[in-house]
Amino acid sequence: MRATAARAPESTRRQILSAAFDEFYKNGFQGSSLNHIVDQAGTTKGALFHHFKGKNDLGYAVVREVIDPQLKEQWIDPLTHSTDPVTDLKRIFRRNWREEIDARALLQGCPLNNLAQEMAPLDERFRKALEKIYAAWRESVAAAFARGIKAGKVRKDVSPQRVAAFVVAAHAGMIGTAKNAQDEALLKQTSQAFFGYLDSLKA
Repeated sequence: MRATAARAPESTRRQILSAAFDEFYKNGFQGSSLNHIVDQAGTTKGALFHHFKGKNDLGYAVVREVIDPQLKEQWIDPLTHSTDPVTDLKRIFRRNWREEIDARALLQGCPLNNLAQEMAPLDERFRKALEKIYAAWRESVAAAFARGIKAGKVRKDVSPQRVAAFVVAAHAGMIGTAKNAQDEALLKQTSQAFFGYLDSLKA
């Protein structure tokens, strides 16, 4: 009984974070409702305010504890030991896009980019938290291309930092325009051009 009681607050917190992520993703941060979040989490506003000071504090926690680990798992970890970043990036992009399309998530866009577009101009703490994720993503891509150059898989004249900046920005642009057009075909068109760019970096 004592162990169960100890786990209950943490379980409630996780449920709130999960419900908040879904609500922010569907309706945007500013358009989201705390009432919807507590209903979806199966809890109360009292429980929410026990764990979070308010909506902004909840938003920061979603960025830190939900979006950051998701992006790390999907985009950063698969590149950790890559020495052939062109091949590996194409595989990662195809897999993640396929999963997003199958889950209909493409129509809602990228959670990280959505929040960055909405909240970075309005809240400096949001901007810094989101930029920390983007920076880690760029660093992982740059490190992979540096290893690729050493392994002879990538052209020696390639700048890992510049490529990394473009890769992350290209993802945001491709997902964002496909979301706006509500058109999977547009994502396929832009991805073909993007993959052509990646292939041009091969040694």
